[in-house]
Amino acid sequence: MTLKTNALIYFLAFCSGFCIMGIELLGGRILAPYFGSSVHIWGSIITVFMLSLSFGYLLGGKLSTKNASLTKYGLIFLVASIMVVPITLFAEPIMAFIFTHIEDSRYGSLLASTALFFIPTIILGMISPYSVRLLVTDSERSGQVAGILYFVSTLGSALGTIITSFYFVLAFDVNTIISAFATTLGVLGVVAIAVNSVANNKEIAHA
Repeated sequence: MTLKTNALIYFLAFCSGFCIMGIELLGGRILAPYFGSSVHIWGSIITVFMLSLSFGYLLGGKLSTKNASLTKYGLIFLVASIMVVPITLFAEPIMAFIFTHIEDSRYGSLLASTALFFIPTIILGMISPYSVRLLVTDSERSGQVAGILYFVSTLGSALGTIITSFYFVLAFDVNTIISAFATTLGVLGVVAIAVNSVANNKEIAHA
């Protein structure tokens, strides 16, 4: 990996952290009309995100051991983008159905959070371990690389939280913001694939 490619991976990890926390924060706004915004609603959302991220880390780590490439990395972003879109399309009917069939808002919110966020967040969770695999070329520096990556990703999460809560929700409706996150992830995936394609073509030309 070149210096520019490494910088791109760090940038993509930053953006994924931004999107993850932005979507998680908006989860509260999405569920509120049906289940309220009490502490157990947020408990449900946080639980689902933590569980799905943990599965994503496992899957991403496993996937990264099989011929890791920037193209496959970009495909993770594209799949994540596609999986985020249904949140805007099906949130209302899913929550309405769950609300009418489960009286206890604790379990209703937990099921709704799972239905809406579990799959897309698993895919997003795959990004961090795959990023580490692409960045680590020397086992002696693996800890340092992982530390920098998680710093960058967590910084993105922090900014995603504050910018979404302080600015985005005041200027746009929830579906618009979710759609913007999905579009951003898709564009980043295409960029990663394009960069890898250009790099491969250059290698072929020099061969």
